[in-house]
This record gives sequence, structure tokens and C-alpha cells, in this order.
Amino acid sequence: MAKMIFIKPDGNRVEVDAPLGLSVMEIAHRNDIDIEGACGGSLACSTCHVIVDPAWAGKLPEPTEEEEDMLDLAFALTRTSRLGCQIIVTAELDGITVTLPEETHNFLLD
Repeated sequence: MAKMIFIKPDGNRVEVDAPLGLSVMEIAHRNDIDIEGACGGSLACSTCHVIVDPAWAGKLPEPTEEEEDMLDLAFALTRTSRLGCQIIVTAELDGITVTLPEETHNFLLD
């Protein structure tokens, strides 16, 4: 089990237990953190967009081309933006901090 910190758009920090092998999106859902994840983690939307703390960004595997394509649809994109469905928690990520963007857009509903 690892720990994970979500920073909500209002600045509130929420520390949660993060079972190894689950995605950031799954951990958010288990803890009532407001990440939509409209496509259920199938890389078909950008509604699980998170901004990884720069201190942690280099510890993640590089995003795939498919993830980068979906990130292009995200609002408030940053250098450390990632899709929460694509970040799988490992022991090395114990303590990872991600910030939720202020806005997402569900293109699946358009």
C-alpha cells in the first residue's frame, strides 16, 4: 500500500491510501475524489486529466502516443499533465502528489 495526495481545485489536500497496481483514476473513484474518467480508462477521453507534481513527474514512464493524443484535448494542459487512468501506482510512487485541474470537458457527450 502506498500513500497518494490529491490537491483539489480549491487547494484542499486529500491524502489517501493507494493500493499498488491501481490507477490514479481508480484510486480517486474509491475515495470520492472528483475525477470523471468518462471512458472508464480506455484512453478515449481526457476527463481523468491530472497535473503531476514536478518532483514526481520524472518518476513516471513516458506517456504513450495515445495518451499524448488524448491530453491534447485537455484544458489547462501543463508540462506535467497526465491521464490518471495511465498512472499505475507502484511502491516507487509512494507519496505522489497530483493536482486536479479546475475544469475538464467530456467530448464523449458532445
